[in-house]
Amino acid sequence: MTKIIAENRAGDNAQALSVSELSNSLKRAVEDQFGYVRVRGELTGYKRAASGHLYFGLKDENAVLDGVMWKGNAGRLPFAPEDGLEVVLTGKLTTYAGRSKYQIVADQMELAGEGALAVLFEKLKARLAAEGLFDPQRKRPIPAIPKVIGVVTSPTGAVIRDILHRLNDRFPSHVIIWPVLVQGEQAAGQIAGAINGFSAIDDGGPVPRPDVLIVARGGGSIEDLWAFNEEAVVRAVAECRIPVISAVGHETDTSLCDFAADLRAPTPTAAAEMAVPVRSELLDRVGQNALRLDRATRRTLAHAAERLEAQRRLLPKLTELTAPQQQRADELGERMQRALERRISNAAIAYMPMARALTPRLLERSLDTKQAQLSSARLSLSLLQNRLDQGQQRLNAAQRLLASLHPEAPLRRGFARVTDGAGKTVMTREAAQAAGHFTLRFADGEMGARVDGTEKPAAPPAGQPPKQAARKSTKKPPAAGQADLFG
Repeated sequence: MTKIIAENRAGDNAQALSVSELSNSLKRAVEDQFGYVRVRGELTGYKRAASGHLYFGLKDENAVLDGVMWKGNAGRLPFAPEDGLEVVLTGKLTTYAGRSKYQIVADQMELAGEGALAVLFEKLKARLAAEGLFDPQRKRPIPAIPKVIGVVTSPTGAVIRDILHRLNDRFPSHVIIWPVLVQGEQAAGQIAGAINGFSAIDDGGPVPRPDVLIVARGGGSIEDLWAFNEEAVVRAVAECRIPVISAVGHETDTSLCDFAADLRAPTPTAAAEMAVPVRSELLDRVGQNALRLDRATRRTLAHAAERLEAQRRLLPKLTELTAPQQQRADELGERMQRALERRISNAAIAYMPMARALTPRLLERSLDTKQAQLSSARLSLSLLQNRLDQGQQRLNAAQRLLASLHPEAPLRRGFARVTDGAGKTVMTREAAQAAGHFTLRFADGEMGARVDGTEKPAAPPAGQPPKQAARKSTKKPPAAGQADLFG
């Protein structure tokens, strides 16, 4: 009979374990049995977590093994893992109780042979080419005669000696070397840092800015040259502000730096030859060009002289151009001379009677007559004084008449001048009513007034007897042509 409730039976060795106990037992068994393993397979499901740990799967035709590589070991990888790469993992097997899976904790990841490196090379090349890093339009020309050359390479290898020797033979230049490792785990970081460092140098600083950059390394296997295929190095070459010559390996070796650089050299020695011309050849070329320029200048001057001579023959002579004007000037000169002589002769004839009259004796006689007339004229002082007094009296009478006729004189005697808005004198009652507003001008100033329309005179001040009505004047009004008293 099947029991529903589990019971512990006496002598039963199959005691019930918890899930954690069983998982821990499996973990110890797997780690004890597979504490060090090397596994070969193809990466799948590769991803890098934000923490820096790597998670992936390793598969072959029949099975898949989960894997993990912690951040410390992942940072030392000499290449960038990606799906499809065939690799060899070194590590230990363990279990992950959270999912009831076993996995390998990889301490080291290596490519499974040069074939895997070639696959990685082609994949990285295709991805960077799709971004345009190898576009020919990005290539810049190399300066013809660089003043400063920067070199990124190992300071102890034969490469730098070959470059310096060839530069000294062809065209001695100022060379700045940035020493780096060209192989190993730290090589890619140092090479990229050196290229970026050269690119960051500004003109006019304490360190001269190179005109061209040579990135060089000797030959080797694809694994030895892999640092120059790293993405960081390729991007540094492509983004460098200085033209770059890539000289990695021998002529048959190819790196991604070669595609990103502005110029590829088959060898480091060839890179030095591409960077500078041959000084002696330049001097010979300059000398030849100077000779050609001298010959061309002489030939040009000779042709110009011939053309000038031909043009000179076609031009008329100066005497032929000026002969008519010279003849005309001679004729005018002769005519002027004759006219001047004729004018002088006519003038002499015209002034001859006057000249005869102006004899010294006639002049003396006229002078004596004038002196006699002057002596006979006697001006009396009393006569002059009388004439002066009469003039002063007439002047005083004119001043008094002017003062009495001045328009302001009646105002000082108590009269007022009435003017309308246009400044015209109001002379009649009708004109005052028509104006409505007018101005009263007294001896000490002006004031405005208006017509109130009443004919009754204003009451006299208290204590003063009223004045008698003015007698009606029988005097006729002034004629139309009579002048105004106020002007």
